[in-house]
Amino acid sequence: MRQLSSLAVLLLVILATEEIGPMRVVEARTCESASQRFKGPCGRDSNCASVCNTEGFSGGNCRGFRRRCFCQKHCM
Repeated sequence: MRQLSSLAVLLLVILATEEIGPMRVVEARTCESASQRFKGPCGRDSNCASVCNTEGFSGGNCRGFRRRCFCQKHCM
């Protein structure tokens, strides 16, 4: 019984110190949206990114089976 209570106290100490430990760096989320201005199948990421820049996004890339242009930006 004494070992069980010692184990329980040790487990509580470990769990309590885990909350106080080093802070994690949170990365900004990336939001994405299908491009409104890109026409046709998306063949090059650089072309997609250029069109996305004109739409106010920070970049873009070609994705999916239908090869569509998706624009990306950092979310708040």
